Amino acid sequence: MDTVPLSSAACAAFTGHRTYRHEADELLRRTIAMLHAAGIRTFLSGMAVGFDLAAAEAVLSCKAAHADLRLVAVVSFRGQQQRFSAHDRARFERILAEADETLFLSESYSRGSYAIRNNYLIAHAATLVTWYDGTAGGTRYTVERARAQNRKLIHLHPATPLSAYPVPELFR
Repeated sequence: MDTVPLSSAACAAFTGHRTYRHEADELLRRTIAMLHAAGIRTFLSGMAVGFDLAAAEAVLSCKAAHADLRLVAVVSFRGQQQRFSAHDRARFERILAEADETLFLSESYSRGSYAIRNNYLIAHAATLVTWYDGTAGGTRYTVERARAQNRKLIHLHPATPLSAYPVPELFR
């Protein structure tokens, strides 16, 4: 599919933990509908196991009611899905087949592949929808970077308010 330039103001991205187990799927769909009503049409998924894949599936399911939604699969590196279980690999492949656009940020894995993807999501979206439980890792990194860059955060995890985690000096 042809690449459409992404305007961060018109895009939302997702970040969340691999341990997401569909706890908030309905809330996720309502959030996508709310963002659509606010003018956001393009949604970026980092395509990792857990929240990212669930968010991409939610965007695809919302297309029935909102045909102008676009899903952009932002994949860290070619072959990323080879590290997934057979079930998640099948989900990944199905999502790629239905996505409006797929961006591979690298031809192969490198130590910084996931951070490059997370930085891309932040740079290209004004809004970040999160499933963050407060633990260290890529989701925390992405949430903190997004905060430091004044992105709007919509946090869906019920047990962990974002305000409980101050932005470290490094990100200010």
